[in-house]
Amino acid sequence: MIKGISFFRPAGSRAVYDRLASFFAALGFARGAGWNEANSAGASFHAPLGNIEIVDGEFPSTADVLVEVTALDAVHQAARAWLCDQAGHEAEARLTPITETHWKSSIFTVVPEPGFAFTFWAWSDPIKGKPVAVEGDLSAAGMKFAIVVARWNAVITERLLDGALDALLRSGAKRADIEVIRVPGAWEIPAATRTVAMLSCEGGAHESGGVDAIVTLGCLLRGETAHYEAIYNEVARGIGQSQQETGIPHSFGVLTCETLEQALNRAGIKAGNKGFEAALAAIEMVSLKRKLVQGNLGQGVTA
Repeated sequence: MIKGISFFRPAGSRAVYDRLASFFAALGFARGAGWNEANSAGASFHAPLGNIEIVDGEFPSTADVLVEVTALDAVHQAARAWLCDQAGHEAEARLTPITETHWKSSIFTVVPEPGFAFTFWAWSDPIKGKPVAVEGDLSAAGMKFAIVVARWNAVITERLLDGALDALLRSGAKRADIEVIRVPGAWEIPAATRTVAMLSCEGGAHESGGVDAIVTLGCLLRGETAHYEAIYNEVARGIGQSQQETGIPHSFGVLTCETLEQALNRAGIKAGNKGFEAALAAIEMVSLKRKLVQGNLGQGVTA
């Protein structure tokens, strides 16, 4: 039933009110609607989480209002910049340096206005109280892959294929566990991909030629007609639909470029090799899928 918590602090004057509002805005607080009436004005500043903590023993800071942040150094710099602009030579006296506490955190206190002290703090342990993400590894050992590659624009797609094979082999995949399937052009990629994915669902990844993931490689160059857009939209839709309906990870390595020069740059000349990147994405998604299937979902570790 409890919706939120608010602390009201009388400013004393409109000038102090304006300076405090400016201070909190400078530190990145979300400004609320507030109010402005004949006899009073108020400014609310929202935080994602509010707590009431009862302390028995030594109080952990010099201020009774503590604000938890994720980037303490940045907040400290912002507070210093605001104080230097507003308080001049008094800035150093109103801002303490960042110090470590006995409760595994870093902390500092700032006094933007006399009588208004605020303490900002952050956990020293970056994962304190937060779940550790479940993510895939980049080891392809024991995995089987299909690479569906278009022959059209072969000067590009062959480079993408080389990059994909390099990534898989470097990551521990065996040559015998990589099946290269060539199709005429990008338009035909979804049909071949869908067939491979369906066979893998029916026979299992390591039976009847099934695979754990599919890497799709192709290249579309814009021409003078709308043919480019029509082909690209259907290719992207078909690959995505195949992945969603079969549950087999598909990685997208189909380039869509304005010029041949752009495509060459993305096939290993200047901007990395997108075939290599697509293969790494496939490896990671297979690893992630296995972890989720094995029951790791919802078991994130908290400090």
